[in-house]
Amino acid sequence: GGAPKFPSTLVLGFLLRYHHRTGTEKALEMVRLSLDEMARGGIYDQLGGGFHRYTVDERWLVPHFEKMLYDNALLSRLYLHTYQATGIPEHRRIVEETLDYVLREMTGPTGGFYSAQDADSEGVEGKFFVWRPEEVIAALGQADGETINRYLGITRKGNFEGLSILNVAMDPADAARESGLSVEEFEGLVRRSKAKLMAVREQRVRPARDEKILTGWNGLMMGAFAEAAAVLGRPDYAAVAESNAAFILGA
Repeated sequence: GGAPKFPSTLVLGFLLRYHHRTGTEKALEMVRLSLDEMARGGIYDQLGGGFHRYTVDERWLVPHFEKMLYDNALLSRLYLHTYQATGIPEHRRIVEETLDYVLREMTGPTGGFYSAQDADSEGVEGKFFVWRPEEVIAALGQADGETINRYLGITRKGNFEGLSILNVAMDPADAARESGLSVEEFEGLVRRSKAKLMAVREQRVRPARDEKILTGWNGLMMGAFAEAAAVLGRPDYAAVAESNAAFILGA
């Protein structure tokens, strides 16, 4: 479709169920294409996990940087259900990174889930999330920094007001081959590099958070944690769902 581009979680969920009931491969192909493009685009926070609200372009690249609880509840469940259908590790990774983001940044001390994070910090939209190539090299060193800059589409020209929104700009197998590494070695490099960049980003001024706790949105996220606990064998996620349920019932 065109722009702006919002995740069509309910439509994609219908297509996934249609595939499950009829075996129609085209339906699953449509779901996978959308989920894979979102997971590799700027709508997904490549460092911290979780999805921004929508993109202003047609390629899932340039987001409106706000993050909403209900979007992340619906999307994490959709990726979970698709993982059940496909067994593709990337789908599981997106589920876990998204739920870990919610637990880390959107969960209150009494177990309630907060509603949203703003798009801007210090009065500038997206400032918390965008990068310059030299910042990456300073954090990772010259060789690893140049590799990660290529992989995550970080350039001097940029893709957003002279800065770069992180997105998966290369196929991991091609990036590994270009770097002289096996795919497993390259994936390890990406994990370590993301952790280092995340530590640098944590020093920045965070976007403001809307700490309203809405029952319906909490129910969606509670369900996402509970289902992920069952499907992925994550008792820690079950504990999060139970804590949220206790909070909602006791509120």
